[in-house]
Amino acid sequence: MTDLLSGQVQVIFDNMPSVLPHIKSGGLRALAVTTAARSPELPEVPTVSETVKDFEASAWFGIGVPKNTPQEIIDKLNAEVNAILAEPEIVKRLAELGGVPIVVTPKGFGDVVAAETEKWEKIVKFAGARVE
Repeated sequence: MTDLLSGQVQVIFDNMPSVLPHIKSGGLRALAVTTAARSPELPEVPTVSETVKDFEASAWFGIGVPKNTPQEIIDKLNAEVNAILAEPEIVKRLAELGGVPIVVTPKGFGDVVAAETEKWEKIVKFAGARVE
Protein backbone atom coordinates (compact mmCIF):
# COMPACT_ATOMS: atom_id res chain seq x y z
CA MET A 1 0.00 0.00 0.00
CA THR A 2 2.83 2.38 0.83
CA ASP A 3 4.46 1.75 -2.56
CA LEU A 4 1.16 2.31 -4.37
CA LEU A 5 0.39 5.54 -2.54
CA SER A 6 3.93 6.83 -3.14
CA GLY A 7 3.88 5.95 -6.85
CA GLN A 8 6.47 3.16 -6.64
CA VAL A 9 3.95 0.70 -8.12
CA GLN A 10 0.93 1.46 -10.27
CA VAL A 11 -1.46 -1.43 -9.52
CA ILE A 12 -2.18 -3.80 -6.63
CA PHE A 13 -4.77 -6.38 -5.70
CA ASP A 14 -5.66 -5.90 -2.03
CA ASN A 15 -8.48 -6.46 0.44
CA MET A 16 -11.20 -3.85 0.77
CA PRO A 17 -10.47 -2.76 4.36
CA SER A 18 -6.96 -1.71 3.31
CA VAL A 19 -7.91 0.22 0.19
CA LEU A 20 -11.45 1.49 0.76
CA PRO A 21 -10.51 4.57 2.82
CA HIS A 22 -7.97 5.62 0.17
CA ILE A 23 -10.49 5.11 -2.63
CA LYS A 24 -13.19 7.08 -0.82
CA SER A 25 -10.75 9.92 -0.06
CA GLY A 26 -9.67 10.12 -3.70
CA GLY A 27 -6.13 8.96 -3.01
CA LEU A 28 -6.61 5.81 -5.09
CA ARG A 29 -8.71 4.94 -8.12
CA ALA A 30 -10.37 1.54 -8.12
CA LEU A 31 -10.27 -0.19 -11.49
CA ALA A 32 -12.35 -3.21 -10.51
CA VAL A 33 -13.35 -5.47 -7.65
CA THR A 34 -12.54 -9.17 -7.75
CA THR A 35 -15.74 -10.38 -6.09
CA ALA A 36 -18.52 -11.98 -8.15
CA ALA A 37 -20.81 -8.97 -7.62
CA ARG A 38 -20.13 -5.25 -7.43
CA SER A 39 -19.40 -3.93 -3.96
CA PRO A 40 -22.24 -2.03 -2.29
CA GLU A 41 -19.55 0.38 -1.02
CA LEU A 42 -18.26 0.99 -4.58
CA PRO A 43 -21.29 0.39 -6.83
CA GLU A 44 -19.78 2.34 -9.73
CA VAL A 45 -16.67 0.14 -9.83
CA PRO A 46 -17.06 -2.87 -12.16
CA THR A 47 -16.14 -6.44 -11.33
CA VAL A 48 -13.21 -8.12 -13.07
CA SER A 49 -15.72 -10.73 -14.28
CA GLU A 50 -17.44 -8.05 -16.36
CA THR A 51 -14.32 -8.24 -18.53
CA VAL A 52 -12.82 -11.64 -17.69
CA LYS A 53 -15.61 -14.25 -17.72
CA ASP A 54 -16.10 -16.15 -14.43
CA PHE A 55 -13.25 -14.37 -12.60
CA GLU A 56 -13.86 -14.32 -8.86
CA ALA A 57 -11.46 -14.03 -5.97
CA SER A 58 -12.44 -12.79 -2.56
CA ALA A 59 -11.16 -12.86 0.97
CA TRP A 60 -13.24 -14.46 3.67
CA PHE A 61 -12.74 -15.16 7.32
CA GLY A 62 -14.12 -17.85 9.57
CA ILE A 63 -13.70 -19.52 12.92
CA GLY A 64 -12.47 -23.08 13.25
CA VAL A 65 -12.25 -25.40 16.22
CA PRO A 66 -10.05 -28.41 16.92
CA LYS A 67 -11.03 -31.77 15.47
CA ASN A 68 -13.33 -33.76 17.77
CA THR A 69 -14.81 -30.66 19.41
CA PRO A 70 -18.24 -31.74 20.70
CA GLN A 71 -21.08 -30.84 18.34
CA GLU A 72 -22.96 -28.95 21.07
CA ILE A 73 -19.98 -26.59 21.47
CA ILE A 74 -19.74 -26.11 17.70
CA ASP A 75 -23.47 -25.35 17.51
CA LYS A 76 -23.32 -22.90 20.43
CA LEU A 77 -20.31 -21.09 18.96
CA ASN A 78 -21.99 -20.94 15.55
CA ALA A 79 -25.20 -19.53 17.03
CA GLU A 80 -23.31 -16.86 18.98
CA VAL A 81 -21.17 -15.82 16.00
CA ASN A 82 -24.22 -15.68 13.71
CA ALA A 83 -26.11 -13.59 16.29
CA ILE A 84 -23.22 -11.11 16.43
CA LEU A 85 -23.00 -10.97 12.62
CA ALA A 86 -26.72 -10.09 12.51
CA GLU A 87 -26.37 -7.09 14.87
CA PRO A 88 -27.06 -3.87 12.93
CA GLU A 89 -23.93 -2.16 14.28
CA ILE A 90 -21.74 -5.06 13.15
CA VAL A 91 -23.39 -5.23 9.72
CA LYS A 92 -22.87 -1.47 9.35
CA ARG A 93 -19.22 -1.59 10.40
CA LEU A 94 -18.43 -4.54 8.14
CA ALA A 95 -20.08 -2.69 5.24
CA GLU A 96 -17.95 0.38 5.96
CA LEU A 97 -14.91 -1.89 5.59
CA GLY A 98 -16.26 -3.39 2.37
CA GLY A 99 -17.30 -6.65 4.01
CA VAL A 100 -20.45 -8.71 3.85
CA PRO A 101 -21.23 -11.14 6.68
CA ILE A 102 -21.77 -14.74 5.65
CA VAL A 103 -24.17 -16.27 8.15
CA VAL A 104 -24.11 -20.06 7.73
CA THR A 105 -24.38 -23.31 9.63
CA PRO A 106 -21.23 -25.25 10.52
CA LYS A 107 -21.92 -27.49 7.51
CA GLY A 108 -22.45 -24.42 5.34
CA PHE A 109 -19.08 -23.06 6.41
CA GLY A 110 -17.50 -26.44 5.66
CA ASP A 111 -19.04 -26.24 2.19
CA VAL A 112 -17.50 -22.77 1.68
CA VAL A 113 -14.08 -24.08 2.70
CA ALA A 114 -14.43 -27.14 0.44
CA ALA A 115 -15.54 -25.07 -2.57
CA GLU A 116 -12.73 -22.55 -2.12
CA THR A 117 -10.18 -25.36 -1.73
CA GLU A 118 -11.41 -27.03 -4.92
CA LYS A 119 -11.40 -23.74 -6.86
CA TRP A 120 -7.87 -22.78 -5.85
CA GLU A 121 -6.55 -26.34 -6.26
CA LYS A 122 -7.60 -26.22 -9.95
CA ILE A 123 -5.85 -22.87 -10.40
CA VAL A 124 -2.65 -24.06 -8.71
CA LYS A 125 -2.59 -27.21 -10.87
CA PHE A 126 -3.32 -25.26 -14.05
CA ALA A 127 -0.46 -22.88 -13.23
CA GLY A 128 1.88 -25.82 -12.71
CA ALA A 129 2.77 -24.62 -9.23
CA ARG A 130 3.83 -27.09 -6.61
CA VAL A 131 4.94 -27.13 -3.03
CA GLU A 132 8.65 -27.79 -2.65
